[in-house]
Amino acid sequence: MRWIVGLGNPGKNYQNNRHNVGFMCVDRIADKHHIKFSQNKFKAIIGEGMIGREKVALIKPQTYMNLSGESIRAFLDYTKSSIDEGIVVYDDLDTIFGQARLRYQGSPGGHNGIKSIVQHLGTQIFNRIRIGISRPAPGYDIADYVLANFTKSESELLIPVLDRAVEAIEFAMEHPFDKAMAKFNS
Repeated sequence: MRWIVGLGNPGKNYQNNRHNVGFMCVDRIADKHHIKFSQNKFKAIIGEGMIGREKVALIKPQTYMNLSGESIRAFLDYTKSSIDEGIVVYDDLDTIFGQARLRYQGSPGGHNGIKSIVQHLGTQIFNRIRIGISRPAPGYDIADYVLANFTKSESELLIPVLDRAVEAIEFAMEHPFDKAMAKFNS
């Protein structure tokens, strides 16, 4: 089974935070493909459905960002799915706001959710989509920045970025991830 994890923090207080852009992307996929989040297991909210011809699980860990790997590890162990069948979507300070970048390996780069995934999967090699949130102005606390809501204008500009990430995921369901990288990173 293919799987897509959106990283974020559970609860209404975090719903529109920059750190929840992974949840936002997975929610857009769910809406577009009529997938309902109907299961609460593996420390996550899960929806199962189809994207094209592929059966897929959409996963929103409920462990809070810093423990996201626990949920993914539990899902993989139970379903016997492999790491290379998945895509992790998350916010990235080092990617310019308005861009989404696909990668299949790399260090966590200070992202605690990715650190947890690397720790629990035992590898830095997994498919990922980094959605840019840019860095805050010098002197601005990083934690405060990522846990702040997008501004109204940022929210409007975010919609096409999320739609592009959804397109990349749909393409990756039917093509090797390196082809998706070549197409969507250009």
